[in-house]
Amino acid sequence: MKITVLGGKESGVGAAILAQQLGFAVWVSEFGVIPDKYKAEMNAHGIAFEEGGHTEEKVLDADLVVKSPGIPEKAPIIKAIRAKGIEIASEIEFASRHTDSTIVAITGSNGKTTTTLLIHHMLVKAGLDAGCAGNVGDSFARMVALDPKPYYVLEVSSFQLDDIRTFKPHIAVLTNITPDHLDRYNYELRNYADAKFRVAENQTAADHFIWCMDDPISAEILPQKNIKAQVHGFSYDKLPGTVAWVENNTIRLEMQLDHSTFSIDAMTIQGRHNVYNTMAAAVVGSVLELRKDKIRDAFSDFRNAEHRLEKVAVVRGVEFINDSKATNVNSTWYALESVDRPVIWIAGGVDKGNDYASLIPLVEKKVKCIIALGNDVLKIHKAFSQKVDMIVNTNSMEECVKMAYHMSNKGDCVLLSPACASFDLFEDYQDRGRQFKNAVKEL
Repeated sequence: MKITVLGGKESGVGAAILAQQLGFAVWVSEFGVIPDKYKAEMNAHGIAFEEGGHTEEKVLDADLVVKSPGIPEKAPIIKAIRAKGIEIASEIEFASRHTDSTIVAITGSNGKTTTTLLIHHMLVKAGLDAGCAGNVGDSFARMVALDPKPYYVLEVSSFQLDDIRTFKPHIAVLTNITPDHLDRYNYELRNYADAKFRVAENQTAADHFIWCMDDPISAEILPQKNIKAQVHGFSYDKLPGTVAWVENNTIRLEMQLDHSTFSIDAMTIQGRHNVYNTMAAAVVGSVLELRKDKIRDAFSDFRNAEHRLEKVAVVRGVEFINDSKATNVNSTWYALESVDRPVIWIAGGVDKGNDYASLIPLVEKKVKCIIALGNDVLKIHKAFSQKVDMIVNTNSMEECVKMAYHMSNKGDCVLLSPACASFDLFEDYQDRGRQFKNAVKEL
């Protein structure tokens, strides 16, 4: 069997290693530049590859194309593959065909990384041999090939779900749906929402679908979907059918014979958004019949991901917070909502069809000035020029951090929460966050 892998980074190289291990004839094609570490890895495994463009004739000489999630459907090479009728599979689809392990898959516009890491931490705390992969950490295919586990906790994006056929998690979690990546979905929110709901499309009555009943978009679309899995909803206030909710600063969980409580004050991650993430994890723990003391332990010693509301330093009374992972408006809303001091807000990057209206009340209440970072900041000016005293444009992280520090006073917070993608000035949100932290350390 001939397999072409499109994309020469984490997802693609993981898929290539798995394909080779399975005995397939595999070849990797990368339109851009392959990082040196992945070239070295493919050379070590004897995997052939090209970079700097796709050789169409060779790409099309395949029985299956495994596509990295960053490649859009409108790309010419994808159109050529479709025209020839060659099957295209996402990396998570390809990997799932070659494992019988239990999969817990988490998707959503916001909170999916925190929820994924928390669930993985909870499973490990409970003594299960679980791997964490997908859109966070190693690729799923790499883990199936090189570090197989009986349990996988996967963060899956809408891009990864676009090209599934049989991918079927035993437990699927949908944290929420807010406008994001609309540039990939013809600027239609419904197209994006449908992609998110694909996480449940292959589930059966033996599986479980967990969702946030307070999310209006999910609540509108769920009745239109033919979900065969057992459905479990959580909400902040108790609603009809809710299995987890908040009462007296405590998460209450009631599922069949499982009646449990978890103190919010004892959680290491705070804020209303993290209460939702923790409720989702608690329901997963109940489905897997984990011991309640182990779940409580996990909630009380969990450490969140880098670049997610990460406190970097306090410099002469000014706090610097790295929330580079906030690549959409809703993530930034949670970040601004969580800060209880005057904010110098660093925002901007690649706009994905953002509507900033929901941020205006928080900006008016909390933000002193905005440091606009990147090439695409016109919409930020239009949305907030009448809401803050000053908006300053910058084109590098070093300049941005120095400007923010210069404009701050003791007791202020400099918050990097861009609400945009990072690909104009940075490799990815991690690179953006690391540059922010390095610039803060240089102050």
